[in-house]
Amino acid sequence: MSGIGLIITFVIAIAVMIIAISRFKVHPFLAIMGVSLILAIIVGIPLKDIPGTIGSGFSGTFTSIGIVIILGALIGTILEKTGAALKLAEMVVRLVGAKHPELAVEIMGWVVSIPVFCDSGFVILDPIRKALQQKTRYSSVAMTVALSAGLYTSHVFIPPTPGPIAAAGTLGVGDNLLMVIGMGALVSIPCLIVAYFYANYIGKKVKSSEDLTEMSGGPSYDELLKSFGTLPNGFLSLSPIIMPIIAMALGSISSVLKWQGALGSFMSFIGTPIIALTIGVLFGLVLLAKAGKMKDFNAMTNETLKIVGPILFVTAAGGVLGKVIANAGFVGYMQEHAAALSSVGIFFPFLIAAILKSAQGSSTVAITTTAGIMGGIAESGSMMTALGLTSPLAGVLTVMAIGAGAMTVSHANDSYFWVVTNFGNLKAEDGYKTQTMVTLIMGLAGIVFIWLLSLFML
Repeated sequence: MSGIGLIITFVIAIAVMIIAISRFKVHPFLAIMGVSLILAIIVGIPLKDIPGTIGSGFSGTFTSIGIVIILGALIGTILEKTGAALKLAEMVVRLVGAKHPELAVEIMGWVVSIPVFCDSGFVILDPIRKALQQKTRYSSVAMTVALSAGLYTSHVFIPPTPGPIAAAGTLGVGDNLLMVIGMGALVSIPCLIVAYFYANYIGKKVKSSEDLTEMSGGPSYDELLKSFGTLPNGFLSLSPIIMPIIAMALGSISSVLKWQGALGSFMSFIGTPIIALTIGVLFGLVLLAKAGKMKDFNAMTNETLKIVGPILFVTAAGGVLGKVIANAGFVGYMQEHAAALSSVGIFFPFLIAAILKSAQGSSTVAITTTAGIMGGIAESGSMMTALGLTSPLAGVLTVMAIGAGAMTVSHANDSYFWVVTNFGNLKAEDGYKTQTMVTLIMGLAGIVFIWLLSLFML
């Protein structure tokens, strides 16, 4: 099969996958794997080659990013269970000040969601949001939207959240994780800014039950923090996040300066993502020991593996789909029309991720599936090559574009939508005015900023 028939087949395959996941509630892993197998047969890949294609696409994902995703998620679990996530939130509040509660909760969410899933992060931080709302009498809706936006931004852009790690590994920039983190922080800025202004705007238009009901008798902010017991100190709370970043930075410096000998080898060793995140886990164990919760480490690990398992398998299934697309000749057809595609460029992965996100609800599934479709920067038959995105920097910007698409938009088929509306005491119809609209605005702001960066950097 070739030409326009390939494109039509590809579009139908994606549509079938989306309908299976969103309409018929088929698990994303089964939907993606099933569509990949059927697509491989329809496009004419020799039957004897299909098992090898599926196997290589699946195993390649685990080889590149499986351990990294597990270690990053384990760090997040430790921060959550030891109270370190709350300590980080408290540090942000003290830094920003209670006079700007919406800004405080937005930055608080952005910091906490770097290692912790946004759903869990909202549940963890919502009591602080409510206590601050009681203390300041600021708009509850504005603070809910700001907290949600802060959490969501780092969730889709910044490792060690599993989605961005998976995308970086699949696109072939897993060894440049420090660059992905730095770029994620940079791209977060316009998203956080537009979310801040929209939160204040919509807070004047929409009222929650917290705004309409006089709340009294609840715990103060300080009382709330005390109710969690003794929190870890600031350095220990931050160390599982900052130490891997430092290790990767040292590895990058060693590479740039071409350090030789034992020092160069050691810096290169600790700078690899697997070892850097292992260092983060070791500092997390110190946190556990200080909190007297080492006995819970086995249970935490089991809990983390249960959470991460589906993500790993969906990510691997996305790799299979990408491999099938590459072997089908679809990319070759796209390369023949590279001139037309060059006008799409960085917007292509954004649109694919946005369609997948809006259709089936999960940002992580949208990120990993889109990354699988795009393929690696070094693969001659990948969509990245077809679009001319073949440098490490282009790979990092593509990770950002996929992340921006994966936040566009959060609505009723997204579990996070219901977490935000329920904990924020919002009606479902108000959720569309707040959560759905802010994610749309952030996604568009993000991709515009990424496109501007690509004009100067690529």
